Amino acid sequence: MSGLKLNQVEKWYGDIQVIKGVDLEIAEGELIIFVGPSGCGKSTLLRMIAGLEETSRGQVLINGVDMTSQPPAKRGLAMVFQSYALYPHMSVGENMGFSLKSAGVPKSEIEAKVNAAADVLKLTHLLDRRPKDLSGGQRQRVAIGRSIVREPTAFLFDEPLSNLDAALRVEMRHEIAKLHNRLAKTMIYVTHDQVEAMTLADRIVVLQGGVIEQVGSPRELYQRPQNLFVAQFIGSPKMNIIDGEEVSGRFTAGGAELAPSPAGAAHLGARPEAITLVEPDQSELQGRIDVIEYLGSDNFLFIETPVGLINVRCDGEREFKVGESVGLKLAQEHCHFFNRDGLRVE
Repeated sequence: MSGLKLNQVEKWYGDIQVIKGVDLEIAEGELIIFVGPSGCGKSTLLRMIAGLEETSRGQVLINGVDMTSQPPAKRGLAMVFQSYALYPHMSVGENMGFSLKSAGVPKSEIEAKVNAAADVLKLTHLLDRRPKDLSGGQRQRVAIGRSIVREPTAFLFDEPLSNLDAALRVEMRHEIAKLHNRLAKTMIYVTHDQVEAMTLADRIVVLQGGVIEQVGSPRELYQRPQNLFVAQFIGSPKMNIIDGEEVSGRFTAGGAELAPSPAGAAHLGARPEAITLVEPDQSELQGRIDVIEYLGSDNFLFIETPVGLINVRCDGEREFKVGESVGLKLAQEHCHFFNRDGLRVE
């Protein structure tokens, strides 16, 4: 089987377990993203795949071969870090070809591979420059180019955009997406930024406390989160969660019946765009606008209600006032329900 597979991998530091029996299959050519809060184990798991961290238990299989005990150099993987780690005294071309030169690859072959990678990354006109003469985005492309020339089985990215400003992050997101389409290579990408995860990934792996909470496409995770953690972690702004109970097939909270509900529901989730404003006397849930965030095309209203603070996404054309009374109506077909253990119920 081509691709990469993790079988019950664990990582222990003494008596502390940070990766807790992870099973995962990554298909050849897939762009998969590990996402989660700080300390969830995403970078540790990536480094275990790369061989930079020892796997305490379990197996790491690459193209069907057990590589668990093999050093990084024998795994056929290339890693791109947060830090560009370029040699300042070398040109862009020399930086990109250095690993091949160290391996004794003929000069003509190095030049051909460097030129091919530079063409893909639009670096051809920069090959003679030094790193100090490049922008942050260009330096990151050089670091990626250094990996491309090695023709790896898979690329591993460890928060590669975290050192860039907001505009460059967007630009480099596009570059990585186009690069994946051109190379059709497996890419495993770690980030704490769920916007990066949503816009880049074929599938997302959501981690918390060394455990996989859910694996799925961005659409699957957004539309069908399997627990409260995923529901609130995926999506910006995050999902509104209303605590209440199911009574005779209706979800009741704050003395109001909000939506039809499955048995056992203790939490109702509604994304900001799944709530609309109506006249207060036309809704069983009313509130007052507490904060307005105007973003041009959208308004995000934070509304104080009897069931807590609710975030609603509205058209940016309409003007609102702090303190204004509004009624809220939930799109019942887009409500999510979770039991007292935080698990999805249908």
